[in-house]
Amino acid sequence: MAPTPLSLEHLIRPASVQKNKAPVLFMLHGYGSNEEDLFSFASELPEELFIISIRAPYNLEPYGHAWYAINFDAEQGKWSDDSQAIESREKIIQFIDEACNAYNLDTENVTLLGFSQGTILSYAVALSYPEKIKNVIALSGYINEKILIESFKNKDYSKLNFYCSHGQVDAVIPIEWAQRAPEFLKALGISHKFEEFPVGHGVAPQNFYSFKDWLSTKI
Repeated sequence: MAPTPLSLEHLIRPASVQKNKAPVLFMLHGYGSNEEDLFSFASELPEELFIISIRAPYNLEPYGHAWYAINFDAEQGKWSDDSQAIESREKIIQFIDEACNAYNLDTENVTLLGFSQGTILSYAVALSYPEKIKNVIALSGYINEKILIESFKNKDYSKLNFYCSHGQVDAVIPIEWAQRAPEFLKALGISHKFEEFPVGHGVAPQNFYSFKDWLSTKI
């Protein structure tokens, strides 16, 4: 375990293949979920990865956690608290540095795996701080430009890779929102793969195996 408490609650699966510094994958769950959700994937992912599943910092009633508030009762329809999302973006970057130091991980080989709201934050972290992130697996989410740093277009994205996927009948996040990602990433010169699957707001088995294969070539 880490010698000192880190700033965010998390679960770990150490790498079973010993290296001097292991590559690391950080998991970011969706709205209302917790760190145990995506962690169920951990046993199926490459053994050389050190896996850290993070609990989002905001508590929801009666249970669950969120990276930022979503107000479902707003007169204009639901809206997201972008200022909270930006705070979470910064908390994640801080936690990545803490965890890589505490667990002796390879800071040059950091992967983010997000689902839904966790994907929105994964986009925000990687596009704001591409020097910190190598790979992103973006499941069932979209890019919210309002929570990127202002100077993001001036960043060097040459080392960044994205795998993006979405359900064709997603009733939570419209697929049209996700379909904007490829053009956005292409405009920044970012290597990416985008896939759609005939499911709703979830991860189909073929989706899992597809991103797993993609990841195995990137770490």
